[in-house]
Amino acid sequence: MSQRYYTVTWDQLHRDGKALAWKLLSLGPWIGIVAITRGGLIPAAIVARELDCRVIETVSVITYEEEARGEPRLTKPPAAAGTGAEWLIVDDLVDTGTTAKVVRALLPEAHFATIYAKPAGKPLVDTFVTEVSQDTWILFPWDTEPQFTPPIAKVRNGVA
Repeated sequence: MSQRYYTVTWDQLHRDGKALAWKLLSLGPWIGIVAITRGGLIPAAIVARELDCRVIETVSVITYEEEARGEPRLTKPPAAAGTGAEWLIVDDLVDTGTTAKVVRALLPEAHFATIYAKPAGKPLVDTFVTEVSQDTWILFPWDTEPQFTPPIAKVRNGVA
């Protein structure tokens, strides 16, 4: 199975973050949001604005080094979320579910929301906006720079 890349622009991320907030609006109110760093920081800020939530906590779990997966390492637990009751966890993506499992164990009563979900991790989240295939690597705007990309047909035919 070859890996695919899907580029998300700032505008698209904002629209998708707002769509996530719409889905979450009737499920609150929330005491606060726990953003999973680093990818969940910007989606959490968008969701917090839309839900008028001023309390944001963070949790840091290192799972990836660039595109390579490693063993998850909790580097910063959330300071004030208790068991997670009435808290909202926000991340950009659930992939294999490795990070989600670590955070779920820390905050078992929290509501877990992501913008994007892959099939392997989807059962671990409560709310998401868009499902993508397991072999898709999402290129978020904070990880990329605008540059020329050859047409898909040329890449496929080995011309580019």
